[in-house]
Amino acid sequence: MGRRMERRKRRKNIIVKSFRIGIVLVVLGIMAYVGYEFYKETKIRVEDYGAEKSNFEVPQNNDAIKVEIEKQARKEGVNVAKEYRGYRVDAYLEIPALNLKTEVLKNYTKQGMEICVSKYWGPNPNEIGNYCIAGHNYITERMFSKLSKLKNGDEMILSDNENGKYTYEVYDIYKVTPENVKPLSQQTDGKREVTLITCSNYSKNRLVVKAVEQKI
Repeated sequence: MGRRMERRKRRKNIIVKSFRIGIVLVVLGIMAYVGYEFYKETKIRVEDYGAEKSNFEVPQNNDAIKVEIEKQARKEGVNVAKEYRGYRVDAYLEIPALNLKTEVLKNYTKQGMEICVSKYWGPNPNEIGNYCIAGHNYITERMFSKLSKLKNGDEMILSDNENGKYTYEVYDIYKVTPENVKPLSQQTDGKREVTLITCSNYSKNRLVVKAVEQKI
């Protein structure tokens, strides 16, 4: 009798344990299912938010983008030689009305001026300010012998490897004495300017040609 009761008790304990284990497994399964569904829903929402965010991102500064695009366009195809006949080159100048094309030497020296025109004063080429170029009026290539033939409205093109290619329009032509340094002034109201200078009247005067950046 005692053994029979003991066997019943063991079976009962096994059944109870099995029942409890079953309940635990069912609960874990439900929790896993709920968790998975929550994960899917959350992921979908996050992805939707990401897509929506990418479609409505705050655009970058349009002016900055425009400036960068313009800068790259100006530099496209520009390849100014770094040297000319042993002298360092700063820029390349073209004046269609005079059929003039010449390097602009970086440093103003007596020897270099016998070769071609040179930078005389001012900022780097095609930067804000007054970029001044001096040249002899020799009747040879790369010199300013025909400068007096220019008139207001004529164009000149200045190219350099850093800033690219800019077109300038002549707006003033006049003569000064050699001592007059006003043409070298850097007061340009934030504009890009180019000033060409050469001798005139047997070196008694200086012929000055002023040009300002031509807006696109």
